[in-house]
Amino acid sequence: FSIMLKSTTMWLKPLGSLRDPAVQHLGSLGSLRDPGSQTLKVYKRNGIIVDSVPDAYHTAADRQIPYAFRKALMVPRGTDGAEIIKDPLYNKGTAFEHGERDRLGLRGLLPPRHLDMEVQLRRVRRALDSRESNIDKYILLRDLLDRNETLFYRVLVENIQELAPIIYTPTVGEACTKFAAMYRRPRGMYFTKYDCGHMQPMVYNWPNDDVKIIVVTDGSRILGLGDLGANGMGIPIGKLSLYCAAGGIAPQHVMPVVLDCGTNNERLLESDFYMGIQEPRLTGEDYYNVVEEFMTAVYQRWPRCVVQFEDFSSDNALTILEKYQNQYCCFNDDIQGTGAIVLSGLISASGLQGKKPSQVKDHVILCAGAGSAGMGIMKAVQAGMVSLSGYGISEEAAADRIFVCDVDGLIAKDGCSEKKWASYTPEQKTLAKRSGSGFSQGMSLLEVAAKAKPSVLVGVTACGGLFKEELVREVARHHERPIIFPLSNPTTSTEVTAEDAYSWTDGRCIYASGSPFEPVEIFGRRFCPSQCNNMFIFPGLGLAASIGDLQKITDNMLTAAAVACAESLTEEERQVGQVFPSVSRIRDVSAEVAAAVLEEALHEGLAGSLLPHERNDLDAFVQRRMYFPSYVPFIKHH
Repeated sequence: FSIMLKSTTMWLKPLGSLRDPAVQHLGSLGSLRDPGSQTLKVYKRNGIIVDSVPDAYHTAADRQIPYAFRKALMVPRGTDGAEIIKDPLYNKGTAFEHGERDRLGLRGLLPPRHLDMEVQLRRVRRALDSRESNIDKYILLRDLLDRNETLFYRVLVENIQELAPIIYTPTVGEACTKFAAMYRRPRGMYFTKYDCGHMQPMVYNWPNDDVKIIVVTDGSRILGLGDLGANGMGIPIGKLSLYCAAGGIAPQHVMPVVLDCGTNNERLLESDFYMGIQEPRLTGEDYYNVVEEFMTAVYQRWPRCVVQFEDFSSDNALTILEKYQNQYCCFNDDIQGTGAIVLSGLISASGLQGKKPSQVKDHVILCAGAGSAGMGIMKAVQAGMVSLSGYGISEEAAADRIFVCDVDGLIAKDGCSEKKWASYTPEQKTLAKRSGSGFSQGMSLLEVAAKAKPSVLVGVTACGGLFKEELVREVARHHERPIIFPLSNPTTSTEVTAEDAYSWTDGRCIYASGSPFEPVEIFGRRFCPSQCNNMFIFPGLGLAASIGDLQKITDNMLTAAAVACAESLTEEERQVGQVFPSVSRIRDVSAEVAAAVLEEALHEGLAGSLLPHERNDLDAFVQRRMYFPSYVPFIKHH
């Protein structure tokens, strides 16, 4: 550690090189980065380099540095003793070292024995193993998140494959239905119509000054469970847990939000324990006024943040996205994230068929579900067909290879009444079968499959078991290796299970689902279904947007994310037939996705001011900015 014993100037040089040669000595606290400059502020007390917040500079490399030599964190002014151990961002429980306990006024407030993170991890592991149901494990982890965020994220990072289905889909769906019963302490912010006129000062109630990622829902369409109102807060909390663990966003930089615009769920309207507004949902101008004031307030306080819209109902989701996507850096994960992950799956599955990415244009796709998610997916696939082929196919020709069915059957011009046609969105009309195509309005999934001979079957209906044996066998009859993507969540809403899909295609299909399924042993073989989940896209996309100061998120950036995800599979994963990477490698996948998105953003001129050495090695830049949950020393502000 001789380098750490050298002069202060030797300490400052590598820190300054992270962002700007100018490094300031400051004796008082401020934000880590001065909003008015690109200067990295470094704080020095008693010979220790101190950050004002545990920023992403606390990375995986810290694991190799002895605890005493890690950059220290200064706790907020006026925070002392019991307040520290009550704050989950700063609390380390028994891992506070004895010197820290004296510095921070903790002596006597904790059990006397010092137990480090490794011991704490083993204790959490034992507690998890003692819980039988996933919902009980979810409750245990939520309690840990509310006590000790660093330990929670370390547990998640080291057990991501096991715990991702617990902190997010499918278990989070059950958690949302039981949100009131499981409520322990507040997390996130709620905005309602009664806050209109007050949202701009209201956002300053949030304690962190540097929010980078916001996930917001109005609770109107939670997974496949419908309108859960304010109980939908479990979704932003779960998504942001993945942003931190999988995408390397430091936890103090995220904020979960519910726009509580009422609910049309009769059970919630009559419940004595429901904690949201017990009024029918706002509609029309009243609804959009709430959204508008929220977006204005958020971007006035945090102009560089990224907003992810999540689980908005189909009648509002696309309208909101189209209004704001060119004003702010925001995206809708159900529309754009799902579209990108399905495109990534098609690229990867095409590889398993022996085809190149440019041959994605040759697929014929039958999509069940014409809501915002279905349209977002098909729009992304259409754009991918065009761009990946080197524009060797037109948008119209790509649309001809896509068939979309809603609850009434195929969407087509022929046989459609004027009233019905007028009810369709522009996106639905774009993908409707044209007059004279030979396909008519209302044809069933089976009829379309028999005539169009699709190579890809996609489900986004939230209708469990929709894909019957006759339909799956019809698709498989025309293709040696049909692609089947039932994407609805949770598991009970999946259009066809992995076991049925493999059974009805004689083990020939390439299968990936929205929720995870266990391996299937059939025909003397073992099949490992992949999970087609947005978590391979949105953490990396959000990471790129936040560290690259992106002005907006474009379709080409989403295509770049899709390609990067598909290319991130290892040779071993391809050999066993995986369509998507193993969840255990999700941090590596997120880093690759982020680098690809940043490269495209730079190409489009939509990224912030990256220094030349950062532009020249985007992979290293991304890795250096990814938060890793490790304990660091604390010191008090004097």
